[in-house]
Amino acid sequence: MDYCFRSLTRLSLSTILVAILLSSFSFTSTEAYDALDPNGNITIKWDIISWTPDGYVAVVTMYNFQQYRHVSPPGWTLGWTWAKKEVIWSMMGAQTTEQGDCSRYKSAPPHCCKKTPTVVDLLPGTPYNQQIANCCKGGVINSWAQSPDNYASSFQVSVGAAGTTNKTVKPPKNFTLLAPGPGYTCGPGVVGKPTKFITADGRRVTQAMMTWNVTCTYSQFLAQKTPTCCVSLSSFYNETIVPCPTCTCGCQNNITHPGSCVNPNSPYLASVVNGPGKNSLTPLVQCTKHMCPIRVHWHVKLNYKDYWRVKVTITNFNYRMNYSQWNLVAQHPNFDNLTQIFSFNYKPLTPYSSINDTAMLWGVKFYNDFLNQAGPLGNVQSELLFRKDKSTFTFEKGWAFPRRIYFNGDNCVMPPPDAYPYLPGASSRLSFSLLTLLATSLAFFFAFV
Repeated sequence: MDYCFRSLTRLSLSTILVAILLSSFSFTSTEAYDALDPNGNITIKWDIISWTPDGYVAVVTMYNFQQYRHVSPPGWTLGWTWAKKEVIWSMMGAQTTEQGDCSRYKSAPPHCCKKTPTVVDLLPGTPYNQQIANCCKGGVINSWAQSPDNYASSFQVSVGAAGTTNKTVKPPKNFTLLAPGPGYTCGPGVVGKPTKFITADGRRVTQAMMTWNVTCTYSQFLAQKTPTCCVSLSSFYNETIVPCPTCTCGCQNNITHPGSCVNPNSPYLASVVNGPGKNSLTPLVQCTKHMCPIRVHWHVKLNYKDYWRVKVTITNFNYRMNYSQWNLVAQHPNFDNLTQIFSFNYKPLTPYSSINDTAMLWGVKFYNDFLNQAGPLGNVQSELLFRKDKSTFTFEKGWAFPRRIYFNGDNCVMPPPDAYPYLPGASSRLSFSLLTLLATSLAFFFAFV
């Protein structure tokens, strides 16, 4: 009997331990799926609009169908591999970064002869005779929810040695998209329904000869191996300020890796910030315990009879990045009763139409839509006023704090639930974390082995 009990105990504890470990492994495998924007993607449409003696002219348009993830400076970079021996004779609205070997052409060499061209957008101020609609924004594409009138980027390309009929042309392969760094995985070009174009006067509709669609999806895990932002918490009813978890985005290591962070009081601050690598995408962060480029602070500020108020502050600790057109997404059950918001724009996101618990916040144009780099001006803040729903409202058990926060589309690391500010005099507070539970399970498991 005793042997059977021990065997069952070992089996139960083993099952629990395996479940915990599998749940932690499954987190990375589902990292590409965003529950708050399940259908978000960047779709590339390749529309052949006319034939040429040795190929075709196409308009390539990237549509950002992501609700809150935009393409920030220095912008997108698009690449592919030609299916045959195609060349690019000319481009408008964009250019390739290299011409490649065009020595076989004796006169008027093509714009690009590379098998794997890399294309970038042209900059604002490009002469009009080199532009097309939706081009020349330095590769910046706004998110769909934040700017529904400016979520596309286009260029025109004249392709040679490609075939001149729908049966002889082949879509490019192996599409890659940097926006501006890694993170996107693109599928193959798929023949779709030909795109229709309406003339400026709205009285005529033309149609593409052929259309290919390419879908690119984002994975935060592919974009960077470490988090990029974290969340800290505080409240009026508790003096405790819960900081971002230590080493959230890395650890200070100036002994073995000098320059891994910058002391804001250093007399050499300006030379470090403006030194080598100042145009790099690699963050140069202020020395903090969390070492994150961005920190979001959620403060439960006031409690009224029928309302309660929250203050949200976003602080930039990155000396190499000014965040223009930034946005913040927060998930909290009381967003269905948001009454007023100060100095931020607001849009409800409803990935599941019957539930309104997710809000997208961003700055007011020409006021606080530009989040300055680390320093005295490197923060923006706002206050949110919520109406209480007496059936659900409470300050207990961390209810007043957000369930999830994203900055510029990346999931921010929250403090562990057992560290949240608690109500004074509250009953027994949860005093162990998942790590403690795992260690206890291991101890019991090995005790019975």
